[in-house]
Amino acid sequence: MEVKEENKGSISMVEAKLPPGFRFHPRDDELVCDYLMKRNVRSLYQPVVLIEVDLNKCEPWDIPQTARVGGKEWYFYSQKDRKYATGQRTNRATATGYWKATGKDRAIQRNGSLVGMRKTLVFYKGRAPKGRKTDWVMHEFRLQGTFIHHSPKVIIVIFYSCHLF
Repeated sequence: MEVKEENKGSISMVEAKLPPGFRFHPRDDELVCDYLMKRNVRSLYQPVVLIEVDLNKCEPWDIPQTARVGGKEWYFYSQKDRKYATGQRTNRATATGYWKATGKDRAIQRNGSLVGMRKTLVFYKGRAPKGRKTDWVMHEFRLQGTFIHHSPKVIIVIFYSCHLF
């Protein structure tokens, strides 16, 4: 699993400063505007709560040990990896499986303006089209609207759906 070295120690320092009972559980518009947008436009204020993970080099069950923010959900930044150098399709394959989109993308608005989109994906073990569906779910947040030109990174939220019900 590839994790940027400079960010490894930041998470535990941030969590240690939170009073008991506080949880990192931002709304969709907060993830897009207060984290993703500031990360992509290289704002002076960049919260160190989220680390960067290369999704193609790790399996979903490895995420809890790496992205330690959140109890049942794990948040992190990831670089979009194109399937083909000149194409628009995103590569979502790992060594043991792949992430498959499910449903339609949801618009994220703030103050009546479109700022981002949320895509839901499910992890399948094996190779398409014969992969076996698992209980691992991902929400991928990306910038949209006037901010789309500043979007090399996305925010990923992964959770194991059996924990939520």
